[in-house]
Amino acid sequence: MRARPADPRSFPRHLLAATCLAFLAACSSGDGNSAPMAQASAGAVPADGRPFVVEEVAQFNEPWSMEFLPDGRLLVTEKSGALKLVEKDGTTTGIKGVPEVDHGGQGGLGDIALHPEFERNGWIYLSYAEAGDGDSRGAAVARAKLALGADGGGSLSDVEVIWRQVPKVAGRGHYAHRLAFGPDGHLWISSGDRQKFDPAQDMESNLGKVLRLNPDGSVPADNPFADQGEVAAEVWSLGHRNPLGMAFDAQDRLWVIEMGPKGGDELNLVERGGNYGYPIVSNGDHYDGRPIPDHDTQPQFNAPVVTWTPVISPSSLVFYSGDEFPQWQGDAFTGALSGQALVRLEFEGENASEAERFGMDARIRAVEQGPEGDLWLLEDGDGGALLRLSAPPVASPPAAG
Repeated sequence: MRARPADPRSFPRHLLAATCLAFLAACSSGDGNSAPMAQASAGAVPADGRPFVVEEVAQFNEPWSMEFLPDGRLLVTEKSGALKLVEKDGTTTGIKGVPEVDHGGQGGLGDIALHPEFERNGWIYLSYAEAGDGDSRGAAVARAKLALGADGGGSLSDVEVIWRQVPKVAGRGHYAHRLAFGPDGHLWISSGDRQKFDPAQDMESNLGKVLRLNPDGSVPADNPFADQGEVAAEVWSLGHRNPLGMAFDAQDRLWVIEMGPKGGDELNLVERGGNYGYPIVSNGDHYDGRPIPDHDTQPQFNAPVVTWTPVISPSSLVFYSGDEFPQWQGDAFTGALSGQALVRLEFEGENASEAERFGMDARIRAVEQGPEGDLWLLEDGDGGALLRLSAPPVASPPAAG
């Protein structure tokens, strides 16, 4: 692993006053490429204003998602269809047997999740873009058994598609296809509107929805629209646009963060049967300039808890519970693509607000909490780096005399 050089731009200056014990690190020899705050004193904030040290662990080709294994190793997906295993020393090997993906635009291999009983049954879940007839395509979710090799790498077997977007449509945008297992053991899937707008309100389509399934892909009998037909039965909430982050908080509430149109990125508290209004309402407008009524004009739709205009293009969502940054326990983090930042959100019950924005000088595709409480980020695009964020080291006080 190597430390990232500090980027002194665009970090909140108020962080420098985070503690009365803070000191700046001793100046380095001057090329700007030394590890940030290697000599930090107790409670100090790194000289670039960020309260963490950044290490680059590995690089990938268009990485999209990551998931830690119980032994501390990491799985990373690449949009082209590769699934990589990252060892603790940062070396990477490939996993064979990944389903064929339709790679292009926003599509390709997407999210990855482990079954809650993965250590017993070996099931992993992958989302990806799948080609259909003619020029059509849509997201799919498959589960498979993961077997790891003794010397790295591994393979998938018993691959089975358990869910598909309906209908498949032209274009390669807004798949969303984030995966999460809830505290009740059900599989949750975010399904984007595929840039087709109206299907987000159509209960004969599962586009623009949040879905709740059993781990085998069957539909739970207590879903809110279970009596309205096969597709509607999958739906937990509707009226979403491009929900790219999905996570449960410590109180088992589901939060979804999604890209708005021209303005109006949203953080939503997802309720059973809730309708979040898109494309009828939004706090943004269409890209061609046509206005969309704001949420407050039609209060029958669920309003977002937080909105962003200008947009940040949120890409992921994780609630933090670790000890590496105890001051952030209970907060959430999202990666910002156009915002090129890591954004911290604070919560008070069912209310939330943006607390801090840390410039990362790169589009951030995914954020995860590591097994030791550190934060891990994936940069977007070719050569996208896997970054580990940890608290600054605490140096011993200088010797007396």
